[in-house]
Amino acid sequence: MRIVRSLLILSCGIALLSTAFTNMAAAQAAGEPLPPAPHAKETHLKHVLVVGQTKGFEHDSISAAMAAIYDMGKESGLWDATLRTDTELLTKKDIGRNAKNLDYFDLIVFASTTGELDMDDSQKKDMLSFIHDDGKGFVGIHAALDTNYKWPEYGEMIGGWFDEHPWFTFNAPIINEAPDFPAVRHFPKKFVKYDEIYQPKSWSRDKVNVLLSLDPSRLNFNNPRVHRTDHDFAVAWAKMYGKGRVFYSTLGHTEDAWNDPDIRKMYFEAIRWALWMTDGSTESHPRPAASAESK
Repeated sequence: MRIVRSLLILSCGIALLSTAFTNMAAAQAAGEPLPPAPHAKETHLKHVLVVGQTKGFEHDSISAAMAAIYDMGKESGLWDATLRTDTELLTKKDIGRNAKNLDYFDLIVFASTTGELDMDDSQKKDMLSFIHDDGKGFVGIHAALDTNYKWPEYGEMIGGWFDEHPWFTFNAPIINEAPDFPAVRHFPKKFVKYDEIYQPKSWSRDKVNVLLSLDPSRLNFNNPRVHRTDHDFAVAWAKMYGKGRVFYSTLGHTEDAWNDPDIRKMYFEAIRWALWMTDGSTESHPRPAASAESK
């Protein structure tokens, strides 16, 4: 009985397949268009290189940051991300072995890199050319400012260097200075984030567009680690480096920061901006009057 039932099911299946092929052949003969093959739509992904090499302090949040950038690209369908903890791909030389070089990528992200990275002079030249001459992008996350102190052009490109974090990790009072910029327009005018805010040196707001800054009226300056006499502490900025776009933010020190939708959205929109998918000014502007009066 089971054999008979199985034969009947098999016969029905063959009949259905035969009917389908017959209908397809008839449609072709009649000149009717066939439905498109699945997944036939072309997508033009951007290519993002995420570097997390550390030669100094190692942040626990590096893996979370790298994973977030990978996931955001995959979920949005806008980019694919290559995640590396070395600097081998920061070159325009042919590496071989199916390895990609900077000619393949559209954006570099430094995810809390620290110290003097393993880059020779030709790699440094290629990376700067990638941004300055090719007009591609760079996004620096948190400790990207604590990187390459012996490479003056790097500091010029990113906008400065780390000079301590006067309040360590705290409830940072932040002012949104550029609510029209895509990476920060989702933030209110004033808000608080629990994070570690870097104090930049060799930095000036007249060379960048300050997007977020600390509210000096809510800070304690009775602190030996405070070195900036102007009490101007930028939290995020955007700038041009030659033809390329550069974004940096000190936010993202903690692992929990990468579970914060606000922080993820900021970096998502920053990457889109640095990839020339959106527009946002890099023109510098004076400090808000309230902040300037509080210094």
